[in-house]
Amino acid sequence: MRILALEPYYGGSHRAFLDGWISRSRHAWTLLTLPATKWKWRMRHAPYTLGREVACAAAAGARWDLLFASDMLSLAEFRGLAPEPVRRLPGLLYFHENQITFPVEYEQERDHHFGFSNMNAALAADRVWFNSSFHLESFLGGLRALLRRMPDHHSPEAVGAIRGKSRIRPPGIDPFPPRGPRPGGPLRILWAARWENDKRPDLFFEALSLLASRGVDFRVSVIGGGNASPVAPAFEQARPELAGRILHWGYLESREEYRAVLAGADVVVSTADHEFFGISAVEAIAAGAYPLFPDRLAYPEILQEAGEEGKRLFLYDGRPAELARRLADLAGRLDRGDLWRGDPDLARRAVARFSWDRLVPAWDEELEERAPERPA
Repeated sequence: MRILALEPYYGGSHRAFLDGWISRSRHAWTLLTLPATKWKWRMRHAPYTLGREVACAAAAGARWDLLFASDMLSLAEFRGLAPEPVRRLPGLLYFHENQITFPVEYEQERDHHFGFSNMNAALAADRVWFNSSFHLESFLGGLRALLRRMPDHHSPEAVGAIRGKSRIRPPGIDPFPPRGPRPGGPLRILWAARWENDKRPDLFFEALSLLASRGVDFRVSVIGGGNASPVAPAFEQARPELAGRILHWGYLESREEYRAVLAGADVVVSTADHEFFGISAVEAIAAGAYPLFPDRLAYPEILQEAGEEGKRLFLYDGRPAELARRLADLAGRLDRGDLWRGDPDLARRAVARFSWDRLVPAWDEELEERAPERPA
């Protein structure tokens, strides 16, 4: 099967998704991309720019059976600008994020044109995949509320049409080898996310301050990055307070270093108010870290295969005081040699379903059950 994949924002999770799938797929892919910068401009010009590239390839004889695109492409506009054979291809749209419910610092600054581009792209697609059920419901709920605010033509049928063609297809991860014996030392805590306010670094650092006030010894790795400039002020405020406890701080340049830090963590923590999926959280669990996530967003979904026991062990109520209490308990259990309380593989088994080696064969087969070509 010949697949044309268009990615206007080829970086981060978007790039990892396509690279992971294509490298294992049995299908033939043509991948056309744009750099992962200036996302608003990418969404505006990508239909024309990528449309021209596709037209040149088609004129040279290239042919495809299916069109794949991410949420950063306004698929409706692209179909209008693409050459005739391409606009009739069945289309699959993947939502890594959306511009209706993606957090902004001030809601009045949100540009709803990009949200409506997401809506029209989903309506123009034959199939729509979301990375989590939480994301799907967040998008549809936000879209419904946005349409109700418009002066007329509230179009509730658009929400139903998108729901009817949507499926949940979480992204994959590369495997991590089993851990060897743990070296000595205090509890190693990992926080890995964009350095932006919606990840609530203030709550994380408050929890660490409470943990230190209990006299608990620990080390911390605070990694990730973000598009915000400047980054959330909580980071620079916390850094001097954590002097002597920091193992890693800031963006890690290499994938190998990133995986090594994950593999060296005892516990991975989230304090986020926003997370459509949480790929770094899944990777950290797969690397062997004990998860402590707030009982909200996509986190219960990620850990659902750990059952009620996993919910009790790995989810907390979101308050810094409770997070500090749970971390102190883990530090004590680590000292006693019983961090996992008898089942060190419970969390890793829960995220084994996200392995690329499991996902790709099923996805490849699903693409072959494609919608028929659109009529001219």
